[in-house]
Amino acid sequence: MLHAPLLLVPRFFAMIQLYRVTKYYEGVPALLEVSFTVEKGEFVFVTGPSGAGKTTLLKIIFCAEHADEGQIVLQGINTFRLKPSSIPYLRRNMGFVFQDYKLLPNKTVFENIAIALKVVGAPYGDIERRAVQVLKKVGMRDKRHLTPPKLSGGEQQRVAVARALVNEPQVLLADEPTGNLDPKSAQEVFRLFRDVNMKGTTVLVATHDRETVRKMRRRIISMEGGRIVDDGSGLHDAQLTFLAADDAEEQTGGSGGEA
Repeated sequence: MLHAPLLLVPRFFAMIQLYRVTKYYEGVPALLEVSFTVEKGEFVFVTGPSGAGKTTLLKIIFCAEHADEGQIVLQGINTFRLKPSSIPYLRRNMGFVFQDYKLLPNKTVFENIAIALKVVGAPYGDIERRAVQVLKKVGMRDKRHLTPPKLSGGEQQRVAVARALVNEPQVLLADEPTGNLDPKSAQEVFRLFRDVNMKGTTVLVATHDRETVRKMRRRIISMEGGRIVDDGSGLHDAQLTFLAADDAEEQTGGSGGEA
């Protein structure tokens, strides 16, 4: 049974919260003591040069990788206290958009979306309605019978966005979602992100697209060498104090905090 305690944040409910998160690959740090908070409904960009740690950061938030040190709290749940079997349930409230789309090439656009609904146990009668509805939202309903190889890069990415949104996630993560797209297609993808954010979804996007970042005027978290060099807004001292106390408890005999 899952016993992941709620993290009570004094000033507001944080959707994503990291405290001194560190990750090593073969002894080399990919992330070093990363701390920041993303509020419910925020739209945040993560920027930095290649190798800054952006992809690793998103993978850890998505629970695709385990941090070696620190704490990650998602939607009030401390992920270090999650059993592996509980991670898929946490992900049901999260969507992930990849740079290389990761669509199934031998399945139609509709089938790629339907699979995302089937794996979470959506009622059979709802699958077609919800899949068509989200494809309409991204402008791909009329191409739902095509397979991904017959689509342009921008169209494939819109399908990938639809797949990430079809289960109405509270959090949307995107890793360099426009890295392979032309400027017009990139603009369309960011418009989709803006629209879902305006409806309440928390959005966190890792990108090199500085021009779009400047135009959208959202919060920017800047990374370099695995560290946060600017988190885009001052963290509240009360939040860090609360997390530091929890962290100290783990190290002095609390229930296991290792991944």
